[in-house]
Amino acid sequence: MTYPLENALFQWEEGQRRLRAAPSDRRRVLERAMQKVVEELRRNLGAAFPVSELADLYASDPSWAEDVAAGAGAGGDSAWVIDAAFGRYAREAADYAGGRAHERSMRD
Repeated sequence: MTYPLENALFQWEEGQRRLRAAPSDRRRVLERAMQKVVEELRRNLGAAFPVSELADLYASDPSWAEDVAAGAGAGGDSAWVIDAAFGRYAREAADYAGGRAHERSMRD
């Protein structure tokens, strides 16, 4: 069963919004934690992936991402740091179009 893409995109944008709203000293720590999760996403999915695959990964067991974010200092903010990381990585999806999926061949 696939995770509803609209739900995922909403949650990811909310995570990015919360990251931008964090106090500057805390935001630096949270951004580093987010980047660590993005690096793990890149290792897991590679460079050519549809945003739906990212949403499915998001809906699967998130414990690996929680471990990465918490280990990088996100602590109690790990859940929305993970959301922000998925939102940031979604921009690299082959079918991402500024906040929504678009119909495009993975070969384009």
